[in-house]
Amino acid sequence: MEGNVYAVKVLQKKMILKRNEKNHVMSERNVLLKNLHHPFLVGLHYAFQTPDKLYFVLDYVNGGEHEAGMAGILNSLFRSLRKLSSRTLFDDATNPSLTYKDIKTFFHLQRERYFPEPRARFYAAEITSALGYLHSEGIIYRDLKPENILLDFQGHVVLTDFGLSKEGLTEKDTTTTFCGTPEYLAPEVLRKQAYDKSVDWWCLGAVLYEMLYGLPPFYSKDTLEMYQNILNKPLRLRTNISIPARNLLDGLLQKDKNKRLGAVHDVEDIKKHDFFKVINWIDLEAKAILPPYNPNVRGQMDLKNIDPEFIREPVPASLSRSQSLSASVQDADVSFVGFSYAPPTEL
Repeated sequence: MEGNVYAVKVLQKKMILKRNEKNHVMSERNVLLKNLHHPFLVGLHYAFQTPDKLYFVLDYVNGGEHEAGMAGILNSLFRSLRKLSSRTLFDDATNPSLTYKDIKTFFHLQRERYFPEPRARFYAAEITSALGYLHSEGIIYRDLKPENILLDFQGHVVLTDFGLSKEGLTEKDTTTTFCGTPEYLAPEVLRKQAYDKSVDWWCLGAVLYEMLYGLPPFYSKDTLEMYQNILNKPLRLRTNISIPARNLLDGLLQKDKNKRLGAVHDVEDIKKHDFFKVINWIDLEAKAILPPYNPNVRGQMDLKNIDPEFIREPVPASLSRSQSLSASVQDADVSFVGFSYAPPTEL
């Protein structure tokens, strides 16, 4: 660990148990471990615990949140409006209905109204690759949104925050948990119907729409009205983007999940679409394609792309008093057996 820079996510055990979220935290840990094998997913390097807290030691990503935040926010006033409605929702039979205020803010949101199509294509391709990998591992992401899309120091996409991910699914498995973020919820989730991996392709469509047009496809500052829009309002595609881009959005944002692009052959359907015809997927996943935006960071300690709101936050005192990683792995708290992790050579 010495000499490297990591991001540390700290969770209060008491709050996790009070909210009956233990299974979700363990699931997030498992997903993060698998992510180490893909270039566009944040990975877990260590996990340890103290008597009252859990710690994820993650890849440190200092390119900033997705530059211009998918370009959707015109000014600070609109950002405030979006902040009121951008909440992550969770509701299932084992968990009382919970609402989590989205504490992340967009650092780059005010710079641009929308992305040029080549730039949107690049980001959408890297996101597609990441989602396809998760699906191949039996995981539905379920919370694709601008706040969860970071850029590394070179400008490549890094997906983060897997607290709502569903793991352990086979090819035809479905789930019914109501969770996600209002602007990006698929119709079948809103209807509380069984859904599958195709919800992630709906979210990709919503995010790509926002990159190209400046707002999510069915956006309203009134959340209930937005839900009605998602369920019933026809998709409007203005002609200022290419026909392949419009065709892709139309395929991804099909309200009937069985007709949605990706419903049959999953990620391969998306990769073969004309919109991505210029993408060499092997080069993309090898990071051999130059990103369209360079965060221009000087090194791992360059914080210019990190929102000052978070830089000013105090570091939890327990970080400096934590037990060693190896001791934590060997003496795991009985409430979270199996949480702690260190690479085998460091145990």
